[in-house]
Amino acid sequence: MDEPVELPINGVLDLHTFNPKDVKDLVPNYLSACLERGIFQVRIIHGKGIGALQRTVHSLLRQHPSVVSYTLDHPQYGGWGATIVYLRPS
Repeated sequence: MDEPVELPINGVLDLHTFNPKDVKDLVPNYLSACLERGIFQVRIIHGKGIGALQRTVHSLLRQHPSVVSYTLDHPQYGGWGATIVYLRPS
């Protein structure tokens, strides 16, 4: 059995090291953990690839009640390989 991975909750979530099947639980849980720590801007690095992971992340963000908005990162900082998420304080 795999041991749980301890993630630093610092507002940056790099999905490169995770199995894509884990993203559906990981992203909402990470956003909730950020909110608990008063982090209201989050950067999710999903990579460029063929865009499947980006579409999954954006679908999750559209459904999350605390997401105010999100946008692709500035081209200088990852462009369409990362998404910046703005959260509503609870």
